[in-house]
Amino acid sequence: MKRLKMIGVCMVLIAAVAFTIPSEKYFDIAKSLDIFTTLFKEVNTYYVDDVDPKKLIETGINGMLNQLDPYTDYIPEEDLETFSIQTTGQYAGVGALIGIINKKTVITNPYIGFPAHRGGLRVGDEIISVNGQNVQGKPTSNVSALLKGKPNTEVVMEVKRLGVKEPISFKLIREKIKISNITYHEMIDKEVGYIKLDEFTPGAAKEVGTAVTEFKKLGAKKVILDLRDNLGGSLYEAVNIVNLFIPKGKEVVSTKGKVEDWNKSYKALNNPLDTEIPLVVLISSSSASASEIVAGSLQDYDRAVLIGQKTFGKGLVQTTRQLAYNAQLKVTTAKYYIPSGRCIQAIDYEHRKSDGTVSKFPDSLKREFKTQGGRKVYDGAGLDPDVSVEVTTYSSVVIELVNSGLVFDYATKYCSENPNQASMKNFRLTDQGYQKFVTWVAEQKFTYATELDQKADELITSAKREKYYNELQPQFNELKAHIDQNKNTALIRNKPELTHILEQEIAFHYQLTKGQIEVMLDRDPELTQARKVFADAESYRKILSAN
Repeated sequence: MKRLKMIGVCMVLIAAVAFTIPSEKYFDIAKSLDIFTTLFKEVNTYYVDDVDPKKLIETGINGMLNQLDPYTDYIPEEDLETFSIQTTGQYAGVGALIGIINKKTVITNPYIGFPAHRGGLRVGDEIISVNGQNVQGKPTSNVSALLKGKPNTEVVMEVKRLGVKEPISFKLIREKIKISNITYHEMIDKEVGYIKLDEFTPGAAKEVGTAVTEFKKLGAKKVILDLRDNLGGSLYEAVNIVNLFIPKGKEVVSTKGKVEDWNKSYKALNNPLDTEIPLVVLISSSSASASEIVAGSLQDYDRAVLIGQKTFGKGLVQTTRQLAYNAQLKVTTAKYYIPSGRCIQAIDYEHRKSDGTVSKFPDSLKREFKTQGGRKVYDGAGLDPDVSVEVTTYSSVVIELVNSGLVFDYATKYCSENPNQASMKNFRLTDQGYQKFVTWVAEQKFTYATELDQKADELITSAKREKYYNELQPQFNELKAHIDQNKNTALIRNKPELTHILEQEIAFHYQLTKGQIEVMLDRDPELTQARKVFADAESYRKILSAN
């Protein structure tokens, strides 16, 4: 059956390309597919051990697609539900993200307004069982599958909560979950409305429009749209969001690919919400795809000031194609071009090096374009912000502490010991509170390796190879001792950065994304810069002017 399925897929591919390519290439494709089919048959029949035909074929498919770009994916039937959730933001369950933290399956984000949150589950609760089935030590995919189910069905969860001796049982009724694209929208002062947009699933533009309308009713005179770390999503939602701020009929983005009939220009089809209100868009190196369409189009029309860091540079469009047996192929079919005519794709997947790696487009190949008002912009490397803000960098101890899960666990501990916190806007961790964290980390016997450790070990290995180690051993011992001494004081040296990270994690435990954002409102570098730009109307105008 597996071989017949493979032959069927191959014949479909041959038929699809036979009318569009030269006969020599058609012969090469037919020859290669025939070799692959006969090779698979021989391996399946004669290989010394039993092979899993499905796994073998999927390995071959994924190996082939790995030669293209990371966005072209094979989606087998069993993964369709996960793919649907990612693209639509909808599923049926209890409405909570789960994750493994220090070998425990815990609630990491109970979505506001859904069964888990309404029922009283908290960030940090450890899931012990689901419907009587012990899930300790199980993969999150298994636990997630147990929590999902048909709407209006009951699920019983048992959790351990820090500070509570006995396990707590929750009876929840599953329901359809539609994750909001906007995770926060509030007036951050009397004149400025702030929107944190994290997704581009269906409804994103409507949510943004509703938020802006609310702001204007409250007297907002300026708007900040935060697209930092937004990896993108629906092209249509991106077009409709841009349409909120530019006149009807203006082009937002166009796509160009191999199949000319699929090339399309996407224009603003509706009357805009507001074409005059001053607008800032926050971007980062992880702003990609639909985020870049929104930010780039608004930049090309001189409609918004971009603040932050250079964006990711994903100017590729994916289309989902149906395969046999309910499988699907998400395939890159085109590049998109924003109104100035530039494509912001930063990685050149077409020209791979001999070792298979890919590079960014070199500066020599970048071309100059102009915005509607005559400002110079460039293609081939993502979007450059109009106002750059240096990205915060962290030392190895900070990164390792966060990755270890100890920051998360300490936030859980802090909240269990301090259950009452009203507003996160004024929440600050005291010096005494930070020292308690340092003491607690020491009790957990936290260890980590730095780049200096690695370099010192490499130097010692080299010295041994070159027969110098015995002579230099005292100096090496002294070096290692200095490194260890510095590691012992690392938490004190990194106190400012770790304090901010702790405050954000604790605030998230208390009030989820709302708390996490509000605790940093007055200290967020990009938000601070946006407020400075808004405070000076002439500065805002000059940034958007070619002169």
